[in-house]
Amino acid sequence: MTKKYLITSALTYINGVPHIGHLAGAMLNADFYARFLRAKGEDVLFVGGTDVHGTKIEVGAAQEGLSLKDYITKYHEEHRKVYEGFELSFDAFGNTDSEQNKEMTWRIYEGLNKNGYISEKITKQAYCEDDKQFLADSQVGGTCPYCGYEKAKGDQCENCTKLLEPEELKNPYSTISGSHNIIFKDTKNLYIDMDKMQSHLESWVESKKGLWPDIAYTTAKKWLKEGLQARGITRDLKNGFSVPREGYEDKVFYVWFDAPIGYIGITKEWADKDPVNRHWEDWWQDPENVVHTEFMGKDNIPFHSIFFPGMLYGSGENWTQVSFLKGTSWLNFAGGKISKSEHRGVFLDDALAEFPADYWRYWILANSPESDDAVFSFENFTATINKDLNDVLGNFINRVTKMTVKDFGTNVPALGEITEAEKELYATLDTLIKQYTDHMEALEIRKALADLREIWVSGNNYIAKTEPWKAVKTDKARAGTILNTGLNLIRLFALLSSPVMPAKAQEILALFGKNKQVVWPEEKAEVLLQALKEGDSFVAPELLFQKITPERKEELKVKYKEGV
Repeated sequence: MTKKYLITSALTYINGVPHIGHLAGAMLNADFYARFLRAKGEDVLFVGGTDVHGTKIEVGAAQEGLSLKDYITKYHEEHRKVYEGFELSFDAFGNTDSEQNKEMTWRIYEGLNKNGYISEKITKQAYCEDDKQFLADSQVGGTCPYCGYEKAKGDQCENCTKLLEPEELKNPYSTISGSHNIIFKDTKNLYIDMDKMQSHLESWVESKKGLWPDIAYTTAKKWLKEGLQARGITRDLKNGFSVPREGYEDKVFYVWFDAPIGYIGITKEWADKDPVNRHWEDWWQDPENVVHTEFMGKDNIPFHSIFFPGMLYGSGENWTQVSFLKGTSWLNFAGGKISKSEHRGVFLDDALAEFPADYWRYWILANSPESDDAVFSFENFTATINKDLNDVLGNFINRVTKMTVKDFGTNVPALGEITEAEKELYATLDTLIKQYTDHMEALEIRKALADLREIWVSGNNYIAKTEPWKAVKTDKARAGTILNTGLNLIRLFALLSSPVMPAKAQEILALFGKNKQVVWPEEKAEVLLQALKEGDSFVAPELLFQKITPERKEELKVKYKEGV
């Protein structure tokens, strides 16, 4: 049976519009891979959405005077809108508050309970005397007892990625009000006994050695080495799914529990819209025939490499587990942490207002924080857009089309004798395209983008070497061959660029009347560069990319507080 490719991107929390760091950490990498696989003709389901449970949503709704439902709907749609603006090609996009996700959450809980992985404990939960409420773990701030980071949260330290309990924090305070008037009250909650799965998860993670990126594998191994502990799955909150257990009527499932299950719930919601042709079980309960790739930032790795796989295993059903976990580091902003309240950094709605989505897509993928944190600056952004997109790709397209129109009109000239220059180009492209494809399949994104740029450069080198502007004066047929090759290179560049810059790729293909579904070029370069035939019509475009002026760059640095 042909393999199916399930791709999931970490679900973003809806407490505001996401920023470019969210795009770099998960969603854009996932879209890049999904588009590549679709172009190769694979059966792909790309799942994404929003995480809408937890106290932050309650607080946000209250601040805006909205009901929980209206608040969730408002920001879910805002997220959807900016993702569409960035050409993120989700097949299934939903949120974690659906009936389908509730059904799946209850189903997995019941399986865990039946199989002896659920226990009941009386523990202490943070209560703020000034706020007059229990606090979610993430609403308790303080100093991490392990690394000393002073802005750790009660569920996890984002500095060392250690999962925490609020009472472990030193100098705890409410992140709602800043109050240090915190006490810990006895409360009864349900826990997953992760320690009972230690042996199974150790074997399972070990089987991923050499398959997962180092950042994912080593993070998972670190957790296992420290020893798994029971992890709470219910809380004394309001915004979440009810718990199907007597005595828990005033509690809900903790957001971390139902959030990853949301991938399954969103898939079922998508399938329920067309039950004749879509079946969620084909993707989530057929592990032998599904390759599941997950994309996330490094702070989410413990949940997706240990806890979510443990939940699925403990439920006793034959769930599809993650095959490849693409964890990344963070994309930071030059000048400090991205902050909406301080007007620092670039949020996705602002990004789209400043430049076309493909400018951002290209820069972020070319600088993907795969192993180490990366830094965005308008200095680097300007240099990359001007050099790569304008001087290399855009200039090539402009020169070739303008020269052809000037000397041959708007039809592709004839392909004459193939010389050593063309043969050398074919050999170079065969090597680079294979390398590019291999890096994409391995999800080595920065290497793949470097390959793509080299492919563009090879076209410029070919034109510089063959000099069609000189050849046309002495041997017009030879000039026609060079420009025929150049026009075919433009088409090939569009196909190869389509996972990176889908809108620009379609715009380029449309020059030749080829605005159709992208098919990945798998033939030899000699064949690929004869797709456009003598007499085929084309249109010379206006400038496809606009350079960013030094003045504009400085304005952007001031506007978004770069370096401040």
